[in-house]
Amino acid sequence: MWRVGGGGGGSRFEASYRVYPVSFIDKTQLENGDKVILPPSALDRLASLRIDYPMLFQVSNPKEQKMSHCGVLEFVADEGHAYIPYWMMQNLLLSEGDLIKFKSISLSKGTYVKLRPHTSDFLDISNPKAVLEMTLRNYSCLTKGDAILVNYNNKRYFIDIVETQPGDAVTIIETDCEVDFAPPLDYVEPKRVPAKTGGPAGPELGQASGQKKDEEAKEEEEVPSFVAFAGTARRLDGKPQTSVSIPIPQQKQGASSSTAGSSGTKGGGGSSLGKPGSLGKRAAGKLVFGRDSSGKSANPDLPKPPPLSLRQQQASQKKQKEEEKKPESPKFQAFTGKSYKMT
Repeated sequence: MWRVGGGGGGSRFEASYRVYPVSFIDKTQLENGDKVILPPSALDRLASLRIDYPMLFQVSNPKEQKMSHCGVLEFVADEGHAYIPYWMMQNLLLSEGDLIKFKSISLSKGTYVKLRPHTSDFLDISNPKAVLEMTLRNYSCLTKGDAILVNYNNKRYFIDIVETQPGDAVTIIETDCEVDFAPPLDYVEPKRVPAKTGGPAGPELGQASGQKKDEEAKEEEEVPSFVAFAGTARRLDGKPQTSVSIPIPQQKQGASSSTAGSSGTKGGGGSSLGKPGSLGKRAAGKLVFGRDSSGKSANPDLPKPPPLSLRQQQASQKKQKEEEKKPESPKFQAFTGKSYKMT
């Protein structure tokens, strides 16, 4: 049923139809938009009226006082029937076969739209802006308070229309519209834990950090560090080690002899260089250990070594005799074995 009304210098189309989802006529692709299917009689009446294009309609449910807006795709529905997307039926609280009222309307072009996803997973899409732009191409208008449907990657996302400007309903056909997002309905803001500074917990935290630093310092001390030349010296003959001073010759001939003479022997074990001229032909900087290889003293002022005691002489002579008495190891002799006959 339909009727025509006038006013404001133009005519207006109004009609009521029994509503059904678009899946009844195998046009499920219309779920991704706000286009409806009307009967051919509606086209006949609209063609005779002076209306604005593209054709936009205000749809309302008189029983529940719900209202929305939509566009039209085709005029191929059965007479008295209208087919609309199922998400629009949910917004208008309609069931199959309910009466719905259509009225032609003109809307201003939208300049600003604020959207709010129902779930946070919509923001996890790699490029939600591009997905939204592709989806809104199938919409001709947006109404404040509606929840539109976005199908992406075999998943359904519902998005609320929170705000529209310049009015509560705007058309988005051939217009540049600024889009803003509100936090999703299931978004939970993370709780901020204030930092504990001072107070009763402050000293405890300071003590814990101090103890931790002390433990780390102890662990570092326990790790042995390498020390060069930290071993002990051993003599090849097994005798106890005697300290030997290593005199370093002076490189300048003009050094005073009193300085060299003051470093004389102490304790009977050390020696001094004496006069600077006593170096002779030795190269400067060469270490001298008291006597040279011939047994002569490198410094004539050094005392001669004491003679060996009688007991030491006897012990050395006895050791030489024992070494002489030891039989020599037999040498190999060829063909010295016994012969045997086979009888």
